[in-house]
Amino acid sequence: MKRRQVRKRSIRVLCYIGLALLNGGCIASSRVINGRLGMSTGPLRASLYNHLIGFGFLALLMLLGQLVMSWMSGGTTLNSLSQAPAVSYLGGVLGALFVAINSFVLPRIGVLRTTVLVIGGQMLAGVILDAGGESSGMLWKLAGVGLIVMGVYLSRKSSTGSQIREIDRHDEIKSKSAATNGR
Repeated sequence: MKRRQVRKRSIRVLCYIGLALLNGGCIASSRVINGRLGMSTGPLRASLYNHLIGFGFLALLMLLGQLVMSWMSGGTTLNSLSQAPAVSYLGGVLGALFVAINSFVLPRIGVLRTTVLVIGGQMLAGVILDAGGESSGMLWKLAGVGLIVMGVYLSRKSSTGSQIREIDRHDEIKSKSAATNGR
């Protein structure tokens, strides 16, 4: 019996790992898509469209989930707003800001560099948040984050010129288009 429980737990953990990897692929893909949208509409509009469509999708999923749960329990299970503290809802603000910043930065420095820098920022924030006032080992963790950022900087040095020319060309095309439409 114990072996069976260990096996079930292992399968569950593998499923969680698979979902985390899938989530990483979704994030990378959405960054590229939002970056392209941001180049066309601007980063704030790209973030707005992203969140409006995401809201509609999640609202539909929640409604379907509530209907299934209600049907399965034979009653109604519609929940009111959570009893979470108000500050808990700032995650949505940070998420919207994340998408807007990503939509602006990604087309300018590329997918790989943006992703690595975002992960570096997440690691830095994680180190600081996990520390909770305790400084043991903090220096090594911060040094690791610094090495990641330095690696991105060094890889950027090799292709900065061509990337800047590409951004300038895009901005030039956009300003000519705006001048033509303004006549």
